[in-house]
Amino acid sequence: MVISRKIQIRLNILFITLALLSITGFSMYELGYMDELLTVLAKDHYIFYWMLLVGVFAEIVAGSMGMGYGVICTTTLMFLNIPPHIVSASIHSAESFTTAAGSISHVKLRNVSKSLVKKLAVPAVIGAIIGAVCLTYLGEYYAKITKILIAFYTLYLGFRILSNAFKEKQNKALKRKTNLTGLGLIGGFIDSFAGGGWGPLVTGTLIKNAFTPRFAVGSSTVAKCILTITAAVTFFFTLGIQHWNIILGLLIGGIITAPFSAMLTAKLPVKKMFLVIGILVIIMSSVTIYKSVLS
Repeated sequence: MVISRKIQIRLNILFITLALLSITGFSMYELGYMDELLTVLAKDHYIFYWMLLVGVFAEIVAGSMGMGYGVICTTTLMFLNIPPHIVSASIHSAESFTTAAGSISHVKLRNVSKSLVKKLAVPAVIGAIIGAVCLTYLGEYYAKITKILIAFYTLYLGFRILSNAFKEKQNKALKRKTNLTGLGLIGGFIDSFAGGGWGPLVTGTLIKNAFTPRFAVGSSTVAKCILTITAAVTFFFTLGIQHWNIILGLLIGGIITAPFSAMLTAKLPVKKMFLVIGILVIIMSSVTIYKSVLS
């Protein structure tokens, strides 16, 4: 029942999105702008279509594992030699919409603890602003060093994701005290600076410390939505809109896939996915580090 309600909410969002895209496409066709649109979408070696596939894949992983969207997108874009500040700005711009859709679903399903959201979101917003400002400066003037640092971080996240494939279920009696303010601040900074990592760090820590998974995922998603919008707005004022074809590809791919992620959650072998995604992130991060050091 819960899953069907969640699917219905996301399907409604999908239908609205597809309707808007259809109206926009038909209008451009009628006005004679379709050829110009296809030319624009073919820019940068058809990166829009590649990002569409990345958005679909990342959303499938995030929907089934509860984390990994930012990590996969960041690792892929870094692998494609996109500058670090453009990577994070693009991901957070697209994620503003996908996390909003996920947050609406969790709120309607009553998976959200308001007190937990407040304790995470307020410091996360502060961390996100600091991270975005730092990345704007470092990513532009120290791009190579920043790229290596972020690649090492995604490499660490790859090992962390991989380790989830071998973990036993957490004993609920062993609930540990968690510094939510510090966790939110660090999580917000790292997510904004590195382009991802909130899920493995914050959601993973909450579940590891025996918070109820339902409220850990739901509350963390809402807090993530708030910090994502904050980071996107900060990047907008510091960088403006760049590489919108990347943003649009990730956004459309994520929104199209989101309604079906709830169904996939029950069918996909999550531990095997942790194994595959962890190895993939490790390999791509290692190649990025290798290429950056040699360049």
